[in-house]
Amino acid sequence: MKHAFLFPGQGAQFSGMGKALYEGNEQAKALFEKANDLLGFRISDIMFSGSDEELKQTKVTQPAVFLHSVIAYLTTPELKPDMVAGHSLGEFSALVACGALQFEDALLLVSKRAAAMQKACEQNPSTMAAVLGLEDAKVEEVLSTITDEVVVAANYNCPGQLVISGSIAGIEKACEALKAAGAKRALVLQVGGAFHSPLMEPARVELQEAIEQMAFQTPQCPIYQNVDAQAYTEAAAIKQNLINQLTAPVRWTQSIQNMVADGATQFTEVGPGAVLQGLVKKIHKEALTTGIN
Repeated sequence: MKHAFLFPGQGAQFSGMGKALYEGNEQAKALFEKANDLLGFRISDIMFSGSDEELKQTKVTQPAVFLHSVIAYLTTPELKPDMVAGHSLGEFSALVACGALQFEDALLLVSKRAAAMQKACEQNPSTMAAVLGLEDAKVEEVLSTITDEVVVAANYNCPGQLVISGSIAGIEKACEALKAAGAKRALVLQVGGAFHSPLMEPARVELQEAIEQMAFQTPQCPIYQNVDAQAYTEAAAIKQNLINQLTAPVRWTQSIQNMVADGATQFTEVGPGAVLQGLVKKIHKEALTTGIN
């Protein structure tokens, strides 16, 4: 019986996030203030009382979700994970939780990641769509028929829920084709660009330099990384997987399946929201899920 800790990604943000932590814990308050100093603006003020529009700014969203997750984890000292994983952005939170990255270093990488992704989105207008009610293999088959536009599988969230990513024209074509193939829904998402697709290559190149220069430690427990859903404990491999993450799909379904195969029976989501708890239940109905925020 092993306890896995999971960390959410972009989209989990909400106005008021982290405020109770800041007001109720001196260590949390100090970490939020350190983050404000490192980022050069008071992200805590936006998290606690900002509008939805302010929270949607890429330079705010990614560090905000990271901070909520990591500070909740660091201020709950009894947490002892046997394994960790994070969904997309959440992988950076997971790396702090398992000791592979220091809080300050991870925050700076998250900030650089957000800026690089925003720039890539502006260079190549693009989008994503959620596909519901169709097997992964069928989605992949349909996407393979679209050869004149960029469109790929981006997030394998759970059985029957796969997010695709690509050019605006590619996503439009794919949605029509997927509906014709039997998808219950193929819904274009309100996102800034084609995350986890080849269109993020400029961001990957930019982030690679920052990751390569950052010091990573050997983690205290395995981290199941998005690019291939496998467990890693070696710093050099973790770095390379993190570099590849921006243009590769998030294999969340496979990650949870592999964690269960390796003995995980309890999953705790740390951070804003409870999306990952719901996905775990759809992937493995017998799992015990809890949340800390």
